[in-house]
Amino acid sequence: ILERLAEVKPEGVENEAVEQVAFADKILLNKIDLAKDEAELDKIEKALRKLNPTAPVQRTKESKINPKDILNLQAFELKRVLDFDPEFMDENQ
Repeated sequence: ILERLAEVKPEGVENEAVEQVAFADKILLNKIDLAKDEAELDKIEKALRKLNPTAPVQRTKESKINPKDILNLQAFELKRVLDFDPEFMDENQ
């Protein structure tokens, strides 16, 4: 994931991984069993929190998660989105 977050895209092309993290209401960090150690997971979480300090990060493996943890969060806040991307509501984009 760190490689995807660090990818440099051509001018005018957004880094989709960065956009997804930045706009997320909750971040699911899956496949944690593939990390070499806890330090690597901490490094990934730090990078995620730098992009989106308000979204909780939940670690998972094999995509196992309680549906209550991801459904009906009612977490979307337009102000937070506009703070990140002031042109989000611009119709001319």
